[in-house]
Amino acid sequence: MSSTRGTRVLVLNSGSSSVKYQLLDMSDGSRLAVGLVERIGEQTSRLKHTPMGAETREWTGPIADHEAALKAVSEELAKDGLGLDSPELAAIGHRVVHGGKHFTEPTVVDDAVLAEIERLIPVAPLHNPANLTGIRTAQTLRPDLPQVAVFDTAFHTTMPESAARYAIDVKTADEHRIRRYGFHGTSHAYVSRATAKLLGRSPEEVNVIVLHLGNGASASAVRGGRCVDTSMGLTPLEGLVMGTRSGDMDPAVIFHLMRVAGMSTDEIDTLLNKKSGLIGLCGDNDMREIRRRIDEGDQEAQLAFDIYIHRLKKYIGAYYAVLGRVDAVAFTAGVGENASPVREAAVAGLEELGLVVDGELNAVRSDEPRLISPESARVAVAVVPTDEELEIATQTYALVNGSRNLT
Repeated sequence: MSSTRGTRVLVLNSGSSSVKYQLLDMSDGSRLAVGLVERIGEQTSRLKHTPMGAETREWTGPIADHEAALKAVSEELAKDGLGLDSPELAAIGHRVVHGGKHFTEPTVVDDAVLAEIERLIPVAPLHNPANLTGIRTAQTLRPDLPQVAVFDTAFHTTMPESAARYAIDVKTADEHRIRRYGFHGTSHAYVSRATAKLLGRSPEEVNVIVLHLGNGASASAVRGGRCVDTSMGLTPLEGLVMGTRSGDMDPAVIFHLMRVAGMSTDEIDTLLNKKSGLIGLCGDNDMREIRRRIDEGDQEAQLAFDIYIHRLKKYIGAYYAVLGRVDAVAFTAGVGENASPVREAAVAGLEELGLVVDGELNAVRSDEPRLISPESARVAVAVVPTDEELEIATQTYALVNGSRNLT
C-alpha cells in the first residue's frame, strides 16, 4: 500500500456494549486523546474522553448503538480539533480477537476479510460480533479511510504444529477448526520486543517468557521474536488461573457435571468462564483485595493465591523447557505490573534455573520498563508495562505506509 500523508491512527476496541478508543500520532507515538464509551444501548450510557494535557470530559445519557457511540466519539474529538474528518488521520486500527489460522498479520479490511471474521464467530461468539460491529460502523463514518484489523491471535500463528495441535482425531479437529490459537497476542508481541530493547538486544537474539497477568491471564514462550507456545487455546479459557476463569482442567469434569449435577452446557460454560478462577476459589478476583485478606490471616484467600502461583510457576518451568535457553521472564498487565508479591512468589524456588528477584527493585512502583533481578542473575526478570493500543497503532501505521519494520 502506498505511503499515506497523515500520521494519526485511531485505535478502536469494540466490545458488546462498549468502545475503548485512543488517537495516537505515529510521528512520535504520543497519545492525542483516550476515551471509553460504556453501557451502549442503555439509558445510562457513559462517555469519558481525555484529550492530551487536558481534563477529562464525561457525560451520561442514552447511546443507542455503536454507530451512535462512534458519532459521539467523533464529536468529542472534533472539540479538540482532532475530528475523524481530519486529513491527518491515516487509518483506523481495530482490535479483532479471533483471526483463526487465516490471519497471521494486520490486514486491511475488505468484504472478504469481513466475511472471514464473521465465519470465525462460532469460536469467538462473545468478541468477534462486537469487533465486526465496530469495523462496519467506522466504515460508514469514514468509507475512504483504510480500516485495519489487528488480531489477538496473529502473533501466535508462528507456533509449530506440535504446540498448536490437540491430541484428538485429526479429521474432527480440522473439520471444526479445533486447535490452540492463543490470545493477548498484541500484548505478547509488544512486551517481547520491549523486553529485548530493555536488555539492549534485538528481538531475534532473545528468548523470553511473557506473563500477561490481568483478570484474563496468559503465558507465552517467545524464541527470537516468534511465539512457539502459549497457554490459551481454542478459547481464552485454557491455561493459567484467572480472575473468573478456571484455566487448565481435566475435560472430564464437564462430563461429570452433566451426568452427576445435571448441569447444562450453558451452565457449565458460565461456571468455568465467570464463576471460577480466583472468584470461584475465594469470592474475590481483585488481587489487591486478596492480598489484603491474606495479610489479615484469611486462609481461603491464601489458598486461592497459592493455587494461582502454583499454576503460574508450572508454566514458567514448562516454557523454560520448551525454549531450552531463557534470557528473560517479563511480567505485564494489571497484576503482572502492580502486584509485587505475585512476581516474588512466581520465581521463588527457581534459583537453580537462574531466576531471582531483588526485593528492593521488586518493590519499586513505576510505569517504565525495568529489571527487578540482581545484576548477577543468569536470567533477567523484568516488569514491562504493556501497551496494546500502541501496538495496534504501530502495526496499522506500518501496514498503510508499506513498512513492516516494527522494531
